[in-house]
Amino acid sequence: MDFMDFETRRKEMVRVQLRGRDITDRQVLMAMEKVPRHLFMPVEMWNKAYDDAPAPIGEAQTISQPYMVACMTQALQLGKTDRVLEIGTGSGYQTAILAEIVDYVYTVEIRPRLLDRARGILEELGYGHKITFRVGNGHIGYEEEAPYDAIIVTAAADSVPPALVTQLADGGRLVIPVGYPEHQILYRITRRGDYTKQEQLLGCIFVPMVRDKDVNISDRYIR
Repeated sequence: MDFMDFETRRKEMVRVQLRGRDITDRQVLMAMEKVPRHLFMPVEMWNKAYDDAPAPIGEAQTISQPYMVACMTQALQLGKTDRVLEIGTGSGYQTAILAEIVDYVYTVEIRPRLLDRARGILEELGYGHKITFRVGNGHIGYEEEAPYDAIIVTAAADSVPPALVTQLADGGRLVIPVGYPEHQILYRITRRGDYTKQEQLLGCIFVPMVRDKDVNISDRYIR
């Protein structure tokens, strides 16, 4: 497939999978139409890059279904100057979508090799100057740069990590899948002072959110 094939399929993905459902946020639709999803996947899977499905990226992780990426991003209700924290860099595709919409993104990944690979792709595509990359345990967030206007979690937690709620700014939104492995719900949690509002958005299926004990890491900053 050449460049025009990918561009055509990406536009069709947006038309059918996103506009054809309930994705109406213009900035989300524009970002999804621009970011080349195939570049965040193994070359041998490029022919499936714009299918309506997740795909494996190695280390028992996946790149999320395009609709789920759009749905979660839309639920964040982002403004250009919002401070955004992403938990679970994974392939880097969701990171790129966020970087298309906001001025700056902080992203945390527990698997160093995944983060290094994603960083390389994101820098090659010109997003590197808009992102801080960190290897670390997503359950504890990234307190040094808090508070955040929006936090997105791209793996399923057993319950909502308290640290992520406390790192929200007043009015901040946390979008997170909760429940593993059989029954997961995507939630949006909005902080208002000392109180939170919790909304159920839809059912979903994500890989589990892991902790330090589940993978060999050394907490470090990359940039």
